[in-house]
Amino acid sequence: MSGLKRVAGIDPGTKSFDVCGLERGRLFLDRSIPTGGVSENPQLLVDLLKSAAPLDMVVGPSGYGLPWVAARDLVKRQVDLMLLSEERDSGRGAVIGGMRAMLDLLKRSGLPVYFAPAVIHLSTVPPQRKVNRVDMGTADKLCAVALGIRDQSMRLNLDYGKTSFIYVELGGAFSAVIAVENGKIVDGLGGTSGPMGYMAPGAMDGELAYLLGSFHKEVLCSGGMAHIAGSPETAPEELMALSRTDTRCSLALEALLESIEKCVCAETAIVPSPREILVSGRLSRIEGLAGEVVHRLSRFAPVRRVEGFADVAKEAAQGAALIADGLAGGMYEGLIDAMRLRDAGGTSLDHIFVDGAEALRRKYSDEPQASLGQ
Repeated sequence: MSGLKRVAGIDPGTKSFDVCGLERGRLFLDRSIPTGGVSENPQLLVDLLKSAAPLDMVVGPSGYGLPWVAARDLVKRQVDLMLLSEERDSGRGAVIGGMRAMLDLLKRSGLPVYFAPAVIHLSTVPPQRKVNRVDMGTADKLCAVALGIRDQSMRLNLDYGKTSFIYVELGGAFSAVIAVENGKIVDGLGGTSGPMGYMAPGAMDGELAYLLGSFHKEVLCSGGMAHIAGSPETAPEELMALSRTDTRCSLALEALLESIEKCVCAETAIVPSPREILVSGRLSRIEGLAGEVVHRLSRFAPVRRVEGFADVAKEAAQGAALIADGLAGGMYEGLIDAMRLRDAGGTSLDHIFVDGAEALRRKYSDEPQASLGQ
């Protein structure tokens, strides 16, 4: 793929789908579409990508990760692994509801779309850290970290392989904390297994999961700061202001901040002396909340917001574009080599040892290789 350098990256966010395009390393596409609009009409995303053609590579919306599977080769089993959702969840939630239809359109589009791995697929994460884990950081979080490596490398004049930080992603729904050492992701606490998010509860108590029984996937996007405050429809900026006078909002904010702090502290067991704590995501742009995050995390290392190169597309979309450029033989090929992304493999269910694990793996691996549209 040497010499192919017109690429795009996609971030399938809870609030928006962002698309970032690079041509010879320079920004040429910087767009955002509300997730609700994409869910109702997935063709919007395909049309946007086609309008940017010719494209040599697109890192697509990858969910829980598929290590470098091309959209044209997708089968139902792989879609199930990417989404980790049951058919009963179709139509529930803006992202999951329209994702299957979107992936079918991407498969049929003829566009050079590839799906990225998640943190658990990386060979740079030792196997003992993957035991009984599924979400160590979804593919979009991995892409955001790629932007963080570029950022620290440029600011501190370091080779990619010398970067070291703990990455804190504070999205509009989920949070995640990921550890980077010598330019490689070495551990991660994902949005459903790590810190609390604005909408999501983070790691769920096993006894609570038992009591809930069989629950829909959208439950994983409830119980966070907004739900604790009793205002799941309220914007985070408003809840931040209310936390000064409202007891319940104050409790919600404290729960969020302490959860993030504990997860960052946990990752210092893996990377004891990070150069920095890098922060990104929607919540990191809320002045009062960002100040609290900086105050609490500064005891571990200097705290900085990630600096990107796009005005509209979020960090994960920018990172996806960097990865696409590197895989296509562009100027960021060294970033791919430093992160060892080409070595990614396996599935997110390979390291589970609880009762029922084998049946779960069979469920997601033994289905006939039907095409996505069948």
